[in-house]
Amino acid sequence: MKTKKGEYRKVIFGVVYSKDSSENIEYLLLKRKKHWKGWEFPKGKIEKGETKSKAARREVKEETGLKILKIKHFNEKGDYLYKKKLWDRLNMVGQTYELFATEVKKGDPKLDPIEHNGYKWYPFKDARKKLTWPNQKRCLKIVDDWLKKS
Repeated sequence: MKTKKGEYRKVIFGVVYSKDSSENIEYLLLKRKKHWKGWEFPKGKIEKGETKSKAARREVKEETGLKILKIKHFNEKGDYLYKKKLWDRLNMVGQTYELFATEVKKGDPKLDPIEHNGYKWYPFKDARKKLTWPNQKRCLKIVDDWLKKS
């Protein structure tokens, strides 16, 4: 997407969750250190020629290393502007995103040390409080509402 202000990077938001034998749900949050500091779920760029679903699978695998059990694409889209110029995205002013939910086998993720320096599994209420950005809080709620209905 291109606007008068500049280009938007196309990304996926990958809300990662795990269910235990009692169907209790926990969400994986990653502690961001590249570009900004705070809590988020896996997200990343859709590569040229890649479908959104393949991007979601690839990003969750790259950022967590966890075994993917199931993936769902939601009709939730949005965009946001970067708070500052990013050294590795000089022609980009923001990002557009689409929402995916990814069920994984719970475990200790293998983090990319350039992007993240911590993780934690949280129940919904705690995860929602920890997330840094309102659009991510909204996306988490969409996934949680869907999981409660399933």
